[in-house]
Formats: sequence, structure tokens, C-alpha cells
Amino acid sequence: MADINVRIPDLIEKKKDGKEFTDDEIKFFIDKLLSGGVADSQLGAWLMATCIRGLNTQETYALTKAMTDTGSMLQWPEEWKSILVDKHSTGGVGDKVSLVLAPALAAVGLKVPMISGRGLGITGGTLDKLESIPGYRVSLSVKEIHNILDQVGCCIAGQTGTIAPADKKMYACRDITGTVQNLSLVTSSIVCKKAAENLRALVLDVKFGNGSFCTTEDEAAKLAASLISVSRKFGMKTSAVISSMNCPLGCTVGNSLEVEESIECLKGKGPADLRELVIVEGSLLMASVKDISLEEGEIAIKTVLDDGSALSKFRDMIMLQGVSRETAEDLCHGSIWKALKSPQTTTDIKAKKSGVVRNINARKVATVSQFLGAGRAQPSDQIDHSVGVKLKLLNGQKVGFGESWATVYHQGEALPEHLLEIMAEAIEIDEVACSTNGASPSPSKIVRTVTDTDATNNLVQSLS
Repeated sequence: MADINVRIPDLIEKKKDGKEFTDDEIKFFIDKLLSGGVADSQLGAWLMATCIRGLNTQETYALTKAMTDTGSMLQWPEEWKSILVDKHSTGGVGDKVSLVLAPALAAVGLKVPMISGRGLGITGGTLDKLESIPGYRVSLSVKEIHNILDQVGCCIAGQTGTIAPADKKMYACRDITGTVQNLSLVTSSIVCKKAAENLRALVLDVKFGNGSFCTTEDEAAKLAASLISVSRKFGMKTSAVISSMNCPLGCTVGNSLEVEESIECLKGKGPADLRELVIVEGSLLMASVKDISLEEGEIAIKTVLDDGSALSKFRDMIMLQGVSRETAEDLCHGSIWKALKSPQTTTDIKAKKSGVVRNINARKVATVSQFLGAGRAQPSDQIDHSVGVKLKLLNGQKVGFGESWATVYHQGEALPEHLLEIMAEAIEIDEVACSTNGASPSPSKIVRTVTDTDATNNLVQSLS
């Protein structure tokens, strides 16, 4: 524990007055927090003062390091250290990139110890999606993670109890004190767990729009800049993709439905926007740890998606994480819905006018999916893996009056009226564009990318 002559109330008052913490003061506070020396009321006051007054880049790094140091660092064989990679997404609607990216990276020879989370609110969680596969285990010991990486090259698991325990305490308090959405606190919470993975390279998918944490591109750029600058201080080669989340990623929202779509992408098919994000994020990581160009990285990722190599890695990974061989084979090479729980009822949502689809609101679609049971309002809520929404049309495509543009998968005989109303409000149709032939679909969600060598990029400079 840092040995300095200060009291917890002194630190709260210091930040309340807008002064900067020293590295030792931050370490002292976090050490005290973990040892039980900070009362809940004091933690709430410290978080609120920090949220209002803010932390600079050095303070954010010191907080991140202090939280990382409260737990253990994952240790790897020497021959793996140059090829250990991971990604982090700030969350979105229909975001299933991890399910495809991790096995694709393993197929090109990288090691991917992907530590993922659960969904809360409208954003889906990677672990919830994978748990729709019968038998899949997300709780792994460090030894099991080593074994799976040795045999397959990738695993997707939940946070172990020894990684950044101070972060769990701090987040629980942030969640009930209105201090979740703070740039520095978000950065430290994300990066402390990635730093504990002992990675060589990290790619960030920072989303903005009505279906994400950041609502504007400017907010996403600032968060990306903060995450990049702090991650690089830990020696991680860090790149980023800033992508739009005003409409869902891919065509499905809901756990089993998203697993099905991920399998399609692993077979070289699936929606173009999902495939593009996998290829771009994969190439950024490959270029970070191998002596290749981004273009060469893109070719390599495309190849393993199209030739079945990535799908084979996914099958092997899920079997080592508890899925039976029969289920894995049905999922990857047989009847997917023999392996996954199928929904009881479907309801088609039909267009109320003709025109061109201008947008399908991610938040509204996610709200319907969450209400049906695909997501959680509270951490203790149970998930119904079978329910969700499948889109039949993309932005830019024509739709006719009475044409089905989405299917809702649900339990019970009839979809509640208020959910039908939300779905009707979710689609924006431009009648004028239809009369002038409209625009062709443009599925790309990517707004910009930042490579690991863009050290003086304007995106990063915007933080200072």
C-alpha cells in the first residue's frame, strides 16, 4: 500500500476543489478501497468529485494502473508474447463481431485470450450470445484459458476473479451514484482489464449513435483518444475503429439469432457490415504484430473466413469450453436450429408506406428485443436466448407498402401492441427517394480508423 500522509476526506476535498491527484495519492486511495478502508459514502463522494472535476491523462493512467495492480496479470509462454491480441467494443445493438473475430485471428496464427462481458440495458453481451449454445462455459480458470489457447489459439470467457478486483468495487458504486458515463472512469475500467491480459496489441471498436454509449461522433472520438493514449502507456500497440450504431449491426438482434448470423459470417457469408468490421479490425491487429500491411492483413482475414479455417477454430473453441461434439457439428455444419433453442412464435412487421429505407433505429429495435427477454434491465434478470428481431431490409433498399421488413421472434401467441408500435416507429422510409429510384444500400458502419502507429493523429491530439 502506498505510504503517504493523507486521509480519504483530504483526497475527496482536493478533487472537489479541482486539484490534480499525484500517482501516489491515487494508488493510496485504490489500495484503501480494496482493503476496506474506504466507506461507501466516501467512494461515492470521490467518484462524484472525480466525475465533475475530471482526471487528466496522467491521472487516468495512474488510476488504471492502480486498479490493474490490485489483481493478477495473466502470464504467457515467451513464444506467445509477440502475438497476444484482443479487441474491445464499447457496445452496441447486434454487435457480434467478437464471435467471428476471435476464431479468425486464431486461424491466422494469433493468440486471443478474449475477456468479455454480459449485456445490460439495450446493448447485448458477448457472453450471453455464446451461452445460447448448450453447454458453453464462460467461467474458466487461468489454467483452462492457457490450455485452450495452446490447442486452439482463442477463447472467449468472462472476467476471472483475480483480474482487477478494485474495478468491480468501483463499478458497483458508479452504477448507483450516476457516475458511469465519465470519460476517465470509463477508460480506466476498460483498460485495467485489458492490461491485466498482458497483451501485445489491442483494437478498439468505439461506437456512436442512438444504440450506443456515445451518442455523437465527437464523443466517440474523445473516448477513443482516451482509451488509445492510456492503453499505449501500458505498452499495448493500440488501434481503433470508430463506427456508427444508429442502426443495428448486421440483420439480427437477439442471442441465438446473432449466433446463427455469426456462423454465416464464419462460412464466408453473412451481412456485409459485419464482415467488413471483422476484416478491418483483424487487419489492424495483424499489422500491429506482424510485418505486413493492412491490405495483406485484410486478405489473410478474408481467406480464413472463406475457406472454413475460422469456422473450424470456432468449433474447436466451443468444444473445449463445454459444448458437445454433436452440438458443435450441428451448429457449424448441420442444422443450426437443432443445436439452438428456437423461438415459439414469429410476427412479421410490415411497412405502412412505400419508399426507400433511410434508417432502422437501433435503440427501438433493441428495446423490443430486451422487453421480450433477450436483454437485462437488472444484472439479476434471466435471459431468453431464443427471442429477438431479424431485419429483412437494409438502409438504402426499397420497400413496398405492406411488405415485411422485419420478423420478431417471441414467446406467446401475439406480440404486445406497444411493441408493434415501437417497431413501426423504428423504420424511417423516404417516399420521395423512391420516386427518384433512391440510393443503393451502403452497409458500411466504419467512419474512421486509427492504426497503432498514428501516435500524433488528430484524434489522439484532441484529448490534450
